[in-house]
Amino acid sequence: MAPGSSTAGYLPLNHSPETSRLPRASLLRFTRNGPSFAILAIALVMGVLGGFVLSSSGRRPDFCQLPLDPVSGHSNTPQPHVPLSSSPITPSVDSDELDLEALRAIVTRTRGYYARDYSMTLGWNNMRYIIETALHHGALLNRTVIIPSFVYARACEYSKSVVDLVFPDSQTDGGLSSDVCAAYATMVNRGDAVNSDEWRELPEEKQMAWKVPMTEMLNLTHLRRTQSVITVAEYLRLHDLPEEFELSTGQWDTEKYHQNPGVYGNPPSLHAIENHWYDPPGLNRVDRIPEDMKERGQWNPRLGDRRLDRYGAWKTPSRTKAYHVLEVMLSGRQLALSWERARAVLESNGIGGVSTDEGLTEVLLSNGWEVLYTFDGALGMDYVKNVVNPIKLVAPRDSIRGFVDDFYDISEDVLFLKGEIHYERKPASLLFTSTPARDVFARLVLYDMTHTNRVKQLAEAMDNRMRELVGGRMWMGAHMRRGDFVRYHWVMQEDFGKHLSRIKNHLDGGREILKTLSPSSVTSYAIPEGSINVEYAQYEPPQPGDKFYIATDERDPGNLAYLGEHGAIRAPDLITMEDRRRFGWPLLLTDVLGIVEQDLLARGSYFYAHALSSVAGGVINMRAANGADPRTAEID
Repeated sequence: MAPGSSTAGYLPLNHSPETSRLPRASLLRFTRNGPSFAILAIALVMGVLGGFVLSSSGRRPDFCQLPLDPVSGHSNTPQPHVPLSSSPITPSVDSDELDLEALRAIVTRTRGYYARDYSMTLGWNNMRYIIETALHHGALLNRTVIIPSFVYARACEYSKSVVDLVFPDSQTDGGLSSDVCAAYATMVNRGDAVNSDEWRELPEEKQMAWKVPMTEMLNLTHLRRTQSVITVAEYLRLHDLPEEFELSTGQWDTEKYHQNPGVYGNPPSLHAIENHWYDPPGLNRVDRIPEDMKERGQWNPRLGDRRLDRYGAWKTPSRTKAYHVLEVMLSGRQLALSWERARAVLESNGIGGVSTDEGLTEVLLSNGWEVLYTFDGALGMDYVKNVVNPIKLVAPRDSIRGFVDDFYDISEDVLFLKGEIHYERKPASLLFTSTPARDVFARLVLYDMTHTNRVKQLAEAMDNRMRELVGGRMWMGAHMRRGDFVRYHWVMQEDFGKHLSRIKNHLDGGREILKTLSPSSVTSYAIPEGSINVEYAQYEPPQPGDKFYIATDERDPGNLAYLGEHGAIRAPDLITMEDRRRFGWPLLLTDVLGIVEQDLLARGSYFYAHALSSVAGGVINMRAANGADPRTAEID
């Protein structure tokens, strides 16, 4: 997770329903320069923006049946799952929306709903991580996951340059930079929308955000082939409630959302999981506790504090020497040690038999510790939540609680997890008790959460053009995070020139790596169903002086000109007017352009980015799914 997205976004959310109030900062209006000027200006701007007409006619009517896998091996002997119907789910004709029958078919195949508070203060990539986690939780519990109907785009990409073209001598655009995007997407004051003062000190136009439909950010049709998921707006439709009820904060409204009957015949019942019940200090939340672990730890299903949704408890462990020397090394939120750290601690304390993995496992299990599975973040941090570096951790058995064990048997229609469980957590916001379980989550991230066909098609066209610019050779790319990272002093280099030099130095190293690759030497990431894509190595390696691609949120004209003068290619250099017409209005928004650039960087022969930026994690996951060699990417 990138901290630069929002500092306020990491704080627990307030769960009171959204209250009606006037925005503190008035929205930018077309009329601020007078009605006549506004009409003339909008006419001129719309003429220049002719390529951004609503051209998203390529809607996909196909919708595949949802083959949910049952929760196998659940040790609490839950009630049987609702059997899956063999009848296909058919969406409404000529519409991206599913009709009520199709929505009911999704929900009735599961045991109810799984709702979350979503941190809408965060940018798209962190939101994506949170949605991935929610989807996995829902699958574990066999519940239909409810995700937001929209996210917030933080910048209007092209309108400022267009207004400058129309009014080259104007010292200000009169608010038209924001108003152009507002003609296509609902514009809000971001602080007002999410109840945050984080952006109040910025100029008014920089406080604005635009609501982007979730269908622009994710291919929901593809996702629903394997996941039971609906949006908040679809949930409201199922309950005959106006879509305008959806809270702008991303929180779950426990009153408005529950007032009308729905799929189950009555107003949906609610069970709320308090935030501090999920993984308080001293607890390791895992997917489920297997039977052999319960036997080792003498798990008693009759114990536990049911007031905290804790069903069952461990026998108090014997604090052997091995248990104790490992326990004193624990620190931080993650109450676990790395595999090699545990080995080193035991060996340094004279405990033998741990030189092999089998021996270490035996010592751990016989002394009250367990082996858990997860993914390693970039540079040992978890801001970049990719799923391409599987690792083992060890944890005290008595610290472990199972998500399935505690929450599967809850019978209310809506199971609602309050607050934020994203920051300082591993991917999925839990650990896994087996490698197959970890692989299930990795498949969700790598293969189920995909971009729309429109995004992929544009990225493919840009990839081809980029290769043409470098004479048909391999091309390299980087993500240059600026924007709020500069404001929070999290950027790699404060000075723009030094930042670019750092990137170019790393790309020089990448060029040397690419020289050593051949179709026969390419390897794959350690992911389920990982493949080797020799296309990454079939072209000639880059030459010194070749152009390189930079994805950046930098918008200072002088800095952008500096990039071009030093060999960088940006999106405007590769995207044609025909591309814009074909893609449509969403490309006006920086966050939508950002996912196009992610898809593009996943196709490049070499990629470099910053370990604190969540953008990098998404690119790495896509590169792994595409069959790239792990040596062709660097995160630092």
